[in-house]
Amino acid sequence: MKAEFNKYDEEIEKDISFVPYDMEEHFPLILKWMHEDHVIPYWSLNKPEEELKSHMEKAMKDAHQNLYIGYLDGIPMSYWEAYWVKGDVIEDYYESSLKDQGIHLLIGEADYLGKGLSLPLLRAMVNFQFKHRETMKVVSEPDHRNEKMIHVFEKCGFDKISKIDLPEKTAQFMICSREKFEKRWSYEYSNTHL
Repeated sequence: MKAEFNKYDEEIEKDISFVPYDMEEHFPLILKWMHEDHVIPYWSLNKPEEELKSHMEKAMKDAHQNLYIGYLDGIPMSYWEAYWVKGDVIEDYYESSLKDQGIHLLIGEADYLGKGLSLPLLRAMVNFQFKHRETMKVVSEPDHRNEKMIHVFEKCGFDKISKIDLPEKTAQFMICSREKFEKRWSYEYSNTHL
C-alpha cells in the first residue's frame, strides 16, 4: 500500500513513512504490539485476537479518524491514530475549532525504544496533519503517567494545558499550534513530500 506521507529525516538519517492501516497486512503487527509490556499500561488493548480484531474493525469504520502504520526505512514499527477533534470526546475539554486534529501513537517494536526516534516520528506526523491548511492546532492526551512521551510532545512543540479525566484514563491534555510548530521546525520541512 502506498504511503500517504514520506520524508527523509536528516537528524536520524532515516526515511519516515505513514501507510494507511490495512487489516490483512497489519493486524498481526497490532496483535503483537498490543501485547508488548511497554504498550499494555497505556493502551489496555492486550485482548484476545478476535476481540482486538473487532476493536480494530470498529476503529477503521470511525469516520473521524485515520489509522496508520509508521515505517522507518521501509520497516513497520509504530501505530498512529490521526483524528478530527470534532466528534471526539476531547472536543468538550477545550474551545475546539472545526479543523483541529488529534493524535495517538505507539512504538510497537521494543528494539526501537530509547533510540531518539520518538521525536522525529512525532514531528513527521504533526507535519503531516498540518498539511491540512485549515488545521491550526493538533492536540494530544497522553496518559499522565507517561512522562517520557509527555516530554517528547513538549520538545515537538506541544504545550501542557491541564490534566483531564477521560473515560479510560487520566490524561495530560496538550496542544501544538501551527505557529509554534512551524517556527520551531521550519528548516526541517523544506524537503517534505506527500
